[in-house]
Amino acid sequence: MGDWHPESPQRLGAINDQLLASGIMSYLAQMEAAPAPDAAILRAHSAEHLASLRRHSPTAGYYTVDPDTVMNPHTLEAALHAAGAGIQAVDAVMAGQAETAFCAVRPPGHHACRDRAMGFCFLNNIAIAALHALAHHGLTRIAIIDFDVHHGNGTEDILAGDERVLMCSFFQHPFFPNCGTHNPAPNMLNEPVPAYTDGARVRELVTEHWLPRLEAHRPELILVSAGFDAHREDDLGQMALVEADYAWITEQLVEVAARHAGNRIVSMLEGGYDLSALGRSVVAHIRALGGL
Repeated sequence: MGDWHPESPQRLGAINDQLLASGIMSYLAQMEAAPAPDAAILRAHSAEHLASLRRHSPTAGYYTVDPDTVMNPHTLEAALHAAGAGIQAVDAVMAGQAETAFCAVRPPGHHACRDRAMGFCFLNNIAIAALHALAHHGLTRIAIIDFDVHHGNGTEDILAGDERVLMCSFFQHPFFPNCGTHNPAPNMLNEPVPAYTDGARVRELVTEHWLPRLEAHRPELILVSAGFDAHREDDLGQMALVEADYAWITEQLVEVAARHAGNRIVSMLEGGYDLSALGRSVVAHIRALGGL
């Protein structure tokens, strides 16, 4: 998108560098994503939305969806592969090829609504993965965890009212996209928190609110919208989490998955724009996912 845009290719480079530097890369099985098929996308998005993305995908230059959300000639291809990564990861954990998976993908997805791209997001990767798991693998109970600094409004838009899916999230409020606080559907556990909220408060709300709901739901698969922009070093948010907080949250999810989901967790990258903090936080997250 140009040097001005925080959602840059350097994000994935920073993650890769930190995985190599940490020494855990050799413990990870790596897979290249294939593009998501239309049938999987259309479970989460309208046909008009997908057609609009294809219609406006430029052959040169840029197409501006909104001031923050811009398409270049490669954006749609990248978005299709990001969504496809979630599908492949779900298939892998359901087939027993892996217990957990982390999808290092961009663009992110959790702001993409059924009929609208926004907030750097074009296709809702986590919702597409969830609906694929329900339709293709016959699951009846899925949990989605979203710890991005911004509310996953697109995921809520697509999955609100679907009792098969429990979505638990915290997010800075008031803050973009300025929603998620009024009358959420019963399957949405939204926890708005003020700016400068730290890890101690987040651990408290996870313990007191998320974990009881997750135990009651007994998910057969846990999906994670893993945004790391609530880190205290990330200028796109104003929260104060650190790597140890992401590791602790992940450890709680691993324990829930061990009890109810056959250890199955698929995590997908959302936000995280300070490159050093992003890389370090992803390493902490993956260590906890893999018990490393």
